[in-house]
Amino acid sequence: MPTTERAAPALMTMIDEVRSVVSKGTSEAETGQGVADVISRYVGQVTLLQPENREGDPEAYKQHILHVEPDGSFSIVCLVWLPGQDTPIHDHVSWCVVGVHEGEESEERFQVVEANGETHLEIEGTGINPQGLVVWLSPPGDIHRVTNTGDGKTISIHVYGADINVLGTSIRRRYDLPVKA
Repeated sequence: MPTTERAAPALMTMIDEVRSVVSKGTSEAETGQGVADVISRYVGQVTLLQPENREGDPEAYKQHILHVEPDGSFSIVCLVWLPGQDTPIHDHVSWCVVGVHEGEESEERFQVVEANGETHLEIEGTGINPQGLVVWLSPPGDIHRVTNTGDGKTISIHVYGADINVLGTSIRRRYDLPVKA
């Protein structure tokens, strides 16, 4: 369940600012950049999250729903990865803004390739996303995997242009294809 009713003042202010951007009804690119500008002012603030929203799960990365807009136009979650945890290779149901709140993420980006009657994934790029980095993604073409390769906890803030209460996740599709060089 969303924790808006117990949210810290910084989170409540961030929600109001995201709402203002999303409600303008501008293009996806303008919305994504506007939300990224908002999130960049909040990532790393120690008062943004309640202690329970910083908790990981020893079995897999954990999603904490922080807010879902009543009209379903956006959702804010934080994801917590303990060392060695990763996402499956996936893409998203909607535009997404990600801000690394604590730690760092290792990211691999992929493309689907069809050759000789077979379909596989090829790595398009890799990178380390440090604390404070904020980016926005837009499907299609946002196929990636995120891993915590560090020694400590990694927490990131995600804003999706979708109702995560209804969907349960922002993942549109998991890719279980072979990865080839």
